[in-house]
This record gives sequence, C-alpha cells and structure tokens, in this order.
Amino acid sequence: MTRLFTVFLVTVFSSIAFAQAPANLVRIRGNVESFDGKTLNVKARSGQSYAVKVPDNLLVIGVNKASAADITKDKYVGSTTVGERNGALVALEVHIFLENMRGTGEGHRDWDLGATSKMTNANVAKIVKVSNDHEMTVQYKGGEKKILITPETAVVAYSLSDKSEIKPGAPVFINAQREADGSISAPRVNVGLKGQVPPM
Repeated sequence: MTRLFTVFLVTVFSSIAFAQAPANLVRIRGNVESFDGKTLNVKARSGQSYAVKVPDNLLVIGVNKASAADITKDKYVGSTTVGERNGALVALEVHIFLENMRGTGEGHRDWDLGATSKMTNANVAKIVKVSNDHEMTVQYKGGEKKILITPETAVVAYSLSDKSEIKPGAPVFINAQREADGSISAPRVNVGLKGQVPPM
C-alpha cells in the first residue's frame, strides 16, 4: 500500500511542479546546507541562499549516473539542449524518468540554461549510434525532435529515494514555488546520489 501511494505521489507532484505559472516558479540548483524535516536550506550555485518549505510527505527523487546505453526505445526522457548540429538539438543532459512519471511536463519549451536552451520531455521513438554520438528521436503530443547525445552529455536516471539522502552538502535541483507571502515551497526534491550532481 505504501509503495502504491508513493507511486501516486510521484505522478501528482510531478504534474504540479510543471503546472505552476512561470511567474511562481523558482528553479534552485545548489547544495543542502541544513534540513530539519520542515525547511530545507539550500545554497544555490549563484551564492544565494533559499529556505524551502516542504511537506511531511516530501517526494525525494534520486538522480543516478547513467549512460546513453540506458536510453532505449519507449523510455520517457527529458532533455536539456543548447543549439543545433546537423538538424539535431545538442543535449547538455538527458534524464530518464521513472515509468510512473511518464507524461511529466510533456512537450518542448524554453529552459533557463542559456539563450537558446530548451527542455524537451518526450517518448523515445528511436536511438541510433552515429560515430561517437547517439542520435535520439523523441515524440510528444504535437511534435517530434531529433536530439544529439554527445560524449559530453550528462545522462542520469531517476529512482525513488527518501529524506535520509537530504543531508548537508548533497547536491539538489528543486522546482519550487514562490507563495503570495514571498515564502518558497516545494513538494519534491531531486537529490544527486553517489556524487552525481543533478544536471538539470
């Protein structure tokens, strides 16, 4: 029963994170300073500190090192890209979603890692080796993109984790929401495991 409830939370919280209005969204990339179970204090890469309120049933997603070999047809993936090469978007990173997160943030949109950066969440229709790279064709409702995975592309895979991984120094990525009173909250935290930094 607990496992089924966790799966439900993965789906619901992931949908919420991508459904927030852009004006409310605060993307936090940094390292944990402290966590008391209620408030997560994070020092962002920019040097700014954030106090993020989290619920008792906080969803913790582990970010694990993976490779292009782990990306196969019909996997649901998210890709951050910058620029193009030979008609394909060039991936900075690819994250492999848990199967029960399929549909999370589906589509192609602007991202905040550079003027031309994009995020594409979609189903893998095909992936082939091209010289030292892999060319991945992904499909989402209303569109299709070709994405180039190079040897420099960071590839990670998600796993269900728990609050014990949220400890000082742990690298995190959080899609948080700024509330009307100025406070910041989040129902989910992505935490890097075994030294992996969330590349999103």
